Amino acid sequence: MKNHKYIFVVGGVMSGIGKGITASSIGKILQARGLKVTALKIDPYVNVDAGTMNPTEHGEVAVLDDGFETDQDMLNYERFLNITLPNINYMTTGRVYLSVIEKERNLEYKGKCVQVVPHVPLEIIERIEKAAKMADADVSIIEIGGTVGEYENVLFLEAARMLKNKYPEDVMYVMLSYLPIPSKIGEMKTKPTQHAVRNLNATGIQPDILVARSDVVLDKKRKEKIALFCNIDAKNVVSAPDVESIYDVPLNFEKDKISDLIVKQLKLEKRAKKSNLNTWRKFVKKVHNGGKKLDIAIVGKYFDSGDFVLADSYISVIEAIKFSAYKIDCKPKIHWLNSKDFESGKLKLSSLKKYDGIIVPGGFGSTGIEGKIQTIEFARKNKIPFLGLCYGMQLAVIEYARNVLKMDGANTVEIDSKTKYPVIDLMPEQKELMKKNDYGGTMRLGACSAILKKGTIARKAYAKDEISERHRHRFEVNPDFIEKLTSEDLVFSGTSPNGKLMEILELKGHPFFVATQFHPEYKARPLDPHPLFTEFLKACKK
Repeated sequence: MKNHKYIFVVGGVMSGIGKGITASSIGKILQARGLKVTALKIDPYVNVDAGTMNPTEHGEVAVLDDGFETDQDMLNYERFLNITLPNINYMTTGRVYLSVIEKERNLEYKGKCVQVVPHVPLEIIERIEKAAKMADADVSIIEIGGTVGEYENVLFLEAARMLKNKYPEDVMYVMLSYLPIPSKIGEMKTKPTQHAVRNLNATGIQPDILVARSDVVLDKKRKEKIALFCNIDAKNVVSAPDVESIYDVPLNFEKDKISDLIVKQLKLEKRAKKSNLNTWRKFVKKVHNGGKKLDIAIVGKYFDSGDFVLADSYISVIEAIKFSAYKIDCKPKIHWLNSKDFESGKLKLSSLKKYDGIIVPGGFGSTGIEGKIQTIEFARKNKIPFLGLCYGMQLAVIEYARNVLKMDGANTVEIDSKTKYPVIDLMPEQKELMKKNDYGGTMRLGACSAILKKGTIARKAYAKDEISERHRHRFEVNPDFIEKLTSEDLVFSGTSPNGKLMEILELKGHPFFVATQFHPEYKARPLDPHPLFTEFLKACKK
């Protein structure tokens, strides 16, 4: 798309140093200059989408409004830019190859010999341009997953090179690299970055801006050294030191005037305005200042790969808690509790009394669910504010059925297909899919409407009668048990428009006991916190 601008963000030296945050931050900075921005993520996996990936290996699986399952970086873009992204903005190696093969089978290549190059890069470019056109944006920021030098992302780099050849003045490259400071040496080393840039050069790409990640701010000498050996102007080396919060990053980048560099390089002077990050600065100030400390326990199950993966498994829940806490002038302290430790007796349920609130997040399978059910029962009986998310709502139904309504052995058919009380069951259409082992992209996915009942916590929180929230599940509250479930203090305060699907559960006479079948955390934004998380934290604060 001519006159549209494209910024590719690539990584060097090692993964996990913040390409997604860099891409999101650049987008935020350009928004502050009055430009309309969209963001894309390219993952090198052969998976067609992220839906079948294990959270302990890959991190959280995100769901977009249109139901596509993606990498968690897509939600980072949405959070920073406060926009809703479509599935065309996410691609994997598997998705691209699948599309090329389908086109070949449909004779869309008109009998040509279909080759990896140029047809795969051309498919990538076609998708990038389609996303730009759909967004009607000034700038597309495209993050290429992985690290320069890996075999997996060569074709995506080739697409980036070819797009630059197509639009010489409209494409630029930002490389994020890492500068280590070996503890026994005590000096910041630029050599790994030099090698990374040469690897990028070997693909036909020269970075226009180099974002240098390190423990500390880059000094002038290091910038000059990188400039000399990487064939880049010293002013185009942007320092990216460790910061307390990822939301500091846009402000840090602007200290090195990165938006000026981009605006000049892409000839955006006529479209760009003077930078205005005032609202963002106010938000970041709250991030640092905080207020009353709130101790929030997240009782989950995706802990087996260690704490370094844990945060990624529930990243949207963590951020949603933070945004709402900052809004009510509080500082959240999140405590990770493994539900399996309650089952084994390693952790006593009485230890939950010290927390201001408890969250039971989503998940799949049988591991750790009895510990979660015990947690929910304790929160219910001891009047501790509780928020259940997706599986957390299903387990709240099971707990209530077993312990209040005396349905001994009540369960979800996901765990016990022969339970006498299947209070959670597969939707009819899902049963047919499961018979075929059709798992990929077949759950109830994406944004669905719900109608809220007046006089409930949910209705008060949202302040409207109808809402739209994102789903990712196969199982639902069994309609055969709804009349029995609502015979005491349980209320389904949100239902599908036709009244058949239960979306939100509440308990009467409890300071805050709310659970949702959907994932409200997917729609929480720094400048627009999610109302249910905010109401939950208000109850915790009390």
